[in-house]
Amino acid sequence: MYLELFKLRELPFRLSPDPQFLYLSKAHARAKAYMESTVWFTDGFVVITGEIGCGKTTLIETFLGELQKDVVVAQINQTQVSSIEFLQSLLVQFGFKPFRMRKAQLLATLNDFLVEQHNAGRKIVLVVDEAQNLSQRVLEELRLLSGIETTKDKVLRIILAGQPELNAKLDAPELEQLAQRVRLRFHLPALSSQDMRAYILHRLEVAGSHGREIFAPDTFELIYRYTGGVPRLINTLCDTAMLAASNQERDTVGVEELRAAIDELQWPEYVSRTGTRLVRLRADAPAGGGAPASSRQGDAPLARILLASGGHTIGEHALHPGRLIIGRTAANDLQIDSRFVSRHHCQIITTAQSSVIEDLNSTNGIFVHSKRVRRHNLNDGDVVTLGQHELLYVDERIHHRGTDDRHGTTSLLADHSLEAGS
Repeated sequence: MYLELFKLRELPFRLSPDPQFLYLSKAHARAKAYMESTVWFTDGFVVITGEIGCGKTTLIETFLGELQKDVVVAQINQTQVSSIEFLQSLLVQFGFKPFRMRKAQLLATLNDFLVEQHNAGRKIVLVVDEAQNLSQRVLEELRLLSGIETTKDKVLRIILAGQPELNAKLDAPELEQLAQRVRLRFHLPALSSQDMRAYILHRLEVAGSHGREIFAPDTFELIYRYTGGVPRLINTLCDTAMLAASNQERDTVGVEELRAAIDELQWPEYVSRTGTRLVRLRADAPAGGGAPASSRQGDAPLARILLASGGHTIGEHALHPGRLIIGRTAANDLQIDSRFVSRHHCQIITTAQSSVIEDLNSTNGIFVHSKRVRRHNLNDGDVVTLGQHELLYVDERIHHRGTDDRHGTTSLLADHSLEAGS
């Protein structure tokens, strides 16, 4: 292989999900944070979706590797099974031999085990990868399992990870009860061009490059054109390019070697293969995989939120169809750097008809009209309080106003803040 030529300790672009090579883009960091939240909250599923090769499995392996000893884990990857086979697979993960049990016995054994572990102070996490292959019956079985509880708590935490078809399956009318149990749903997008470059350099550094330039600067644009920022495709192309360079006894990869690798793989450009538009500048894009802000600049917003503190407006954010995550860290779409705001505090989901704000199990909660709420359909003029900050919601669907009216929103927010403090 090429390790000696490139002076590396190990292969940097293996396809196996090795946690030490995980590159946490903004989106990957948020998906990992959502998985971590299942350890502390049991009031619903967390669903992580992403295209093939986007890094879901590596993310799962990293998450599982960092869990504390008091967490009992079941990980299921074979999902083309019947409901009986699924229950058997789950019990096998917990150390049982359930293959001669009938369904009633399977359920009773599982129930007793979960309650016993809970009473012993342990947390139980079930991770299902490739969940898009689960049948409707198995998904319904999962919903029922999520309802197992003691007098105070539900005892099973569930993460479903899969391809985008999983979302369509969960949104089917016949699975409405299950969909209502989904607490967080996040789509993991492909890497931006900037993140792709950082991803490649990160993997090379972990493998022992010590900052040496192995890929020439002019190769990254070409890599992005042929991989679309999909980590698995990046790994395949970069590994093949390094092999091509080593065949020529060159210790750097240039455009020539990269072209040779593309020809060997017989790959067309990513856009022509998938029809997916590449986004090279994603600084303003939602980390949840929505359309980048640059693609929506010409679209009129459906609503706006004005952020204020102490009666003074300090920011404004346009709302387009999709999800806006609000929290303390930079991994959010809207960051509020305050100790009274949780890492991921709340989210606003906007559709053509309405906007809804939902608490993401924050410590200090969200308040509307001085009342703490978990979920609230936003109305024009609503003020939502988050710790020492307020959000004023302005519904542009009913506000086709002139400049004078728009100029008055700052004073409107100040008035609301004074009322809240009186």
